[in-house]
Amino acid sequence: MPMLSYKDVFLTYRGTAVSVKALSHFSLDIDPGEPVAIIGPSGCGKSTALLLAAGLLQPTDGEVSIAASKVTKPRFETALILQDFGLLPWKTVYDNAALGLRVRKFKRSEIRQRTEKALQQAELADFARLYPAELSGGMRQRLALARALALDVNLLLMDEPLSALDALLREQLQDLLLQLWRTSAYAQVLVTHSIEEAVFLGRRIIIMSQRPGRVAHIVDNPGMGSTDFRGEAAFYTKCQEVRAVLTAQSLKGAGVAGADVATGANADAGVSRA
Repeated sequence: MPMLSYKDVFLTYRGTAVSVKALSHFSLDIDPGEPVAIIGPSGCGKSTALLLAAGLLQPTDGEVSIAASKVTKPRFETALILQDFGLLPWKTVYDNAALGLRVRKFKRSEIRQRTEKALQQAELADFARLYPAELSGGMRQRLALARALALDVNLLLMDEPLSALDALLREQLQDLLLQLWRTSAYAQVLVTHSIEEAVFLGRRIIIMSQRPGRVAHIVDNPGMGSTDFRGEAAFYTKCQEVRAVLTAQSLKGAGVAGADVATGANADAGVSRA
């Protein structure tokens, strides 16, 4: 049974005058404990796919399910990390890490135990009394991870969480993500624009088409799983393979950028399969 399943999903953002088709015929199954990276052109619906899995959006058509249950609202065992980390500036590191547990009304003793463990895993235990503004960008990212870890999730969704970091710090946090995934064995879905990041953190690399997004190609990446992978010839070969597929998709999509925007009745006709 897949942990996360998209079955022929369509999603259209409807505006007053213009409707934009974000996803069309999007289908994908992700197994329990599987790390997947999603990459594709800007605006192809990658972030939309994550928001659907998180229960923050509902598809226009098709179905999104987790462990065979249709996703209709946010789920306690799913964590979503966005680009801005979602930290509350008026709360300490400890309180930010514990926020999800308090919302879910865990007992005080369990909140303390889980939060302290998560801060240890994220190497932030010594900074528990500080505030987000007093942290570096990398530490704020680790705090967002700690909040997800404290929840003991089985599905972690991440929308370009490392995009604002410098190259060396980005690699260090990629190593941390890999270590945490290997320790916790949750299913992990990472949206990224970085080919190297996708290859380092994705057992499968899902390459999306131009908008409206669908799964255009899947690259298997069995060598993923070790921090030494970056130094292996197989890593560079896989990066070249992904780059070639992305280039082919870009050339294929050239000249049709306006096909995903419609007005009035045309927008509705493009979404319905009935």
